[in-house]
Amino acid sequence: MNKVLAMFLGLALLSCHTIHHASGGGWISLFDGKSLDGWKVGDNASTFSVQNGAIVVNGKTAHLFYDGPVKDHNFKNFEFKAEVMTEPGSNSGIYFHTQFQQGGWPSKGYEVQVNNSHTDWRRTGSLYAVQDVKEVYVKDDEWYTESFSVQGKRVIIKINDKVVVDYTEPDNVKRDDDMIGRVISSGTFALQGHDPKSKVYFKNIMVRPLAD
Repeated sequence: MNKVLAMFLGLALLSCHTIHHASGGGWISLFDGKSLDGWKVGDNASTFSVQNGAIVVNGKTAHLFYDGPVKDHNFKNFEFKAEVMTEPGSNSGIYFHTQFQQGGWPSKGYEVQVNNSHTDWRRTGSLYAVQDVKEVYVKDDEWYTESFSVQGKRVIIKINDKVVVDYTEPDNVKRDDDMIGRVISSGTFALQGHDPKSKVYFKNIMVRPLAD
């Protein structure tokens, strides 16, 4: 009888631990693979569509902002990852610590570059115009994983799990007038539609919130 009771207690503790772990630090999907539910776009909304389980970005300049319930779309410290594929000559980006804008380039937050062969020399994995990457780590027409994390003032960007940027924002950092909002704060994520000649795909978009 004591053995049976001990077994039940052990299972109960294991169950509690599993539930706590799953709710306290797991990856959370931001994209259901079927629709743009939980996402918001202003001008040129037709730039974004969903095909075959991926967000397809192709059209006039536009930005698709995560506007869903996870953390009330306001992230400070986190890990983010997505599978990405570019077509030749394409340009895009993933913003973080940003906020919704009806149009134009987001004025708040940082951009993590997506660009393997566009004329812009800042390549995939760049922390755009802050710490740039010139090397090309992945090919067009192939899926790869682009991930980044923010912990305090430190930003780490990885391409297929290879660290390509490790940047710590200085205290009291000063930016040029056209980059005044490019500082660590908090906010949401956004996918960039750069121009009509660019076509980029995103799927398996995930976040893992970290303690603030």
